[in-house]
Amino acid sequence: MSVIRQMTYQPAGRPATSVEVMTFGRLRKLNDGGTQRADFHVLAVVDAGPGSVTVDFRHYPLQDRSAVWIPPGAVHRWDDIADVAGHLVLFVPTAPVTHATRELAASPDPAAHWGIPDADWPFVDTARSHLLFEASAPPSESRTELPEILLSALITRLHPPHAEALTPQVFRLFRSSVEAHFRRHHDADYYARALGYAPRTLSRAVQQATGRTAKAYIVERIVLEAKRLLAHDRLTAARCADVLGFPDASNFSAFFRRATGMRPGAWQAMMAAE
Repeated sequence: MSVIRQMTYQPAGRPATSVEVMTFGRLRKLNDGGTQRADFHVLAVVDAGPGSVTVDFRHYPLQDRSAVWIPPGAVHRWDDIADVAGHLVLFVPTAPVTHATRELAASPDPAAHWGIPDADWPFVDTARSHLLFEASAPPSESRTELPEILLSALITRLHPPHAEALTPQVFRLFRSSVEAHFRRHHDADYYARALGYAPRTLSRAVQQATGRTAKAYIVERIVLEAKRLLAHDRLTAARCADVLGFPDASNFSAFFRRATGMRPGAWQAMMAAE
């Protein structure tokens, strides 16, 4: 188990900008191999690997011409990045300026990892070069949106897989509501009532967007938070039950076991042994 280092967006040398770019070389100097959680997005564009990053208990390879998007709040750790070449773009959720890219940045979806097709690489590389060039410009007294515009161009050229899931308003509202209230409300009917939709309408929208039922989506979000609390915050089952809105430790343990096949203590011990 690891103690999480909380990171706040603090761009080096340019406090007014909402976008910062760094190389993997600089990351290697800053990285201590620990587990961290940021309040900003981390978008990694990898020219060459190999390496890996662990995000919320899933391992993603850093291979030639690939990308990883780590959203705010995701617990992550960089592994084996000694030979990785490329750049990381750090930005706050409000930085993108187009409707589609801002919607992507506002989404609480989990981390995404994808390969960049050869046909797309020249466009990605050019968009990144423009952003890097703008980032190297001397600070100016007049505030411009150029970094945010160029970030939006880069995101668009990268074609993140979750861009395909830009979904109807019903699911977007449900997703945001779950993110705000999952610690206290575990019932899909609560979200249908709160949002003013019939349960069947909500269920259909969630199934369409994710391939899962509304209940399964809620369960998955609660389980992720439970895993974070058990592995990183080292909470007991009783404390997890309290934080996540279960009546007692027994109820939480039964829920966790149904969802994962393991008791909370056993899963916590397994993470401690890794």
